[in-house]
Amino acid sequence: MKISIKLFFLSLNILVLFSCKNEEKTVNNSKVVINIQTQGTDTISKHIYGHFSEHLGRCIYNGLYVGEENKIIPNTEGVRNDIIAALKELQIPNLRWPGGCFADTYHWKDGVGPKEERPTIVNRWWGGTTEDNSFGTHNFLNLCEVLGAEPYLSGNVGSGTVQELIDWVQYTNHADKSPMADWRRENGREEPWNVKYWGVGNEAWGCGGNMTAEYYADLYRKYATFMAGWSTNTKIFRIASGATDSDYHWTETLMKNVPHELMEAVALHDYAVFDWVDKGPSVNFDEDVYFKTMDEALKMEEYVTKHIEIMDKYDPENKIALFVDEWGGWYDAEPSVANGVLFQQNTMRDVMLAGTVLNTFNNHARRVKMANLAQVVNVLQAVILTDEEKMILTPTYHVMNMYKVHQDATLLPSEINNNPEYRKLPTISVSASKDKNENTHISLVNIDATKAHEVIINIDNIKDISASILASEKIQDHNTFENPDKVKPENFTDFKVEDGKIIVTIPAFSLIVFEGK
Repeated sequence: MKISIKLFFLSLNILVLFSCKNEEKTVNNSKVVINIQTQGTDTISKHIYGHFSEHLGRCIYNGLYVGEENKIIPNTEGVRNDIIAALKELQIPNLRWPGGCFADTYHWKDGVGPKEERPTIVNRWWGGTTEDNSFGTHNFLNLCEVLGAEPYLSGNVGSGTVQELIDWVQYTNHADKSPMADWRRENGREEPWNVKYWGVGNEAWGCGGNMTAEYYADLYRKYATFMAGWSTNTKIFRIASGATDSDYHWTETLMKNVPHELMEAVALHDYAVFDWVDKGPSVNFDEDVYFKTMDEALKMEEYVTKHIEIMDKYDPENKIALFVDEWGGWYDAEPSVANGVLFQQNTMRDVMLAGTVLNTFNNHARRVKMANLAQVVNVLQAVILTDEEKMILTPTYHVMNMYKVHQDATLLPSEINNNPEYRKLPTISVSASKDKNENTHISLVNIDATKAHEVIINIDNIKDISASILASEKIQDHNTFENPDKVKPENFTDFKVEDGKIIVTIPAFSLIVFEGK
């Protein structure tokens, strides 16, 4: 009997010991390990953090622009001062205008000269509204000067002419005497703006003309041939209207058929849309809809990788850049907003979308040299929302503000081991960089809607680490005009540093940015 009892307790101890070892193994297996190199070769272009403004809904009129005659909302040449201050805080590097689909129906000469003489236009793409052309080339380029941002002009190829586009280049860039430069001076601007970035049409495969890749490649060659730089110290960046999503044939056709000396960049557009007929609500979505959105958002990694592979095939010297000049979340518009074409709210889902996509762009910095979030105010995944004199910053604004530390920093290559899956998606996303002052920054995202995950970050020679976090109670949480600070960054100290490791449990659907010396 005593022997049996001893055997029983011995067996129990063995079982407990075995269970503990298995439990320890399970815990270890659940830890995500990220290895980050301390040196890198590629620069994360600041232009990856660019923005997009189109004549769409309330983006320009009653968004950015309230008019010079407005005495209620403080403005500079009609542009809201609070928006100017917010965009300056983001260190916005570039701004794309006037579209989008609108660009291929826009005739720039209608938007210069005395305002009372300008013709009106019907915005056939977005709501059929009538616009008075009061916001034009001077307004936009002067705004970019105030912001310290590079302007990116989208030329009209769909309904315009070669002469119209090259006249625009001359009007904005020619310093000496010429017909267009003289007209610019008559309209109040002596010195040229020296616009560097020029889009040759927009979405030529769709709203820009429903062209084939082969036809557009030939048309592009014609336009690009006549777009010479008018100033000896200004280099024109000609950007070919690129593919959507996984249309690799489009990119291959451009890279194969267009002489590379005529093309400085190829564009790519991708929105995180799982159903173009029923895109789902911007706020009252469930976890299944959240998953579908993130499934689409994370495809950006695949698209960028494969388009770059094609570009590498034809341009092994990496001379032609990839510009993802439209990206973001696209949901059903909020029906309660007057003239709110494509107006949507912005939640923690958008934090996850922006954080993971920006990490992708950072990690492909060798070829991705510009990206433009759609759009800047009141449209799609906007960073700013307005309601008459009121203005709020969205959760996506805070992502861009937290991530601006990566602008023009050196990419530090990273590798994620043992990355768990949220349903079928990789849960953890990361990118890292070192700036000119030798500060290291690590941006970490956990897209899991329900679980926190322990992460071990291996990086040598880092000290004085601090962090900020963007998190909230519900993934549907967002900022409103009544509660503008519901979602905002906070100081984060719940991590340990041991032997060259940062050990952190990152909460569900949250984003953390670390800084160290």
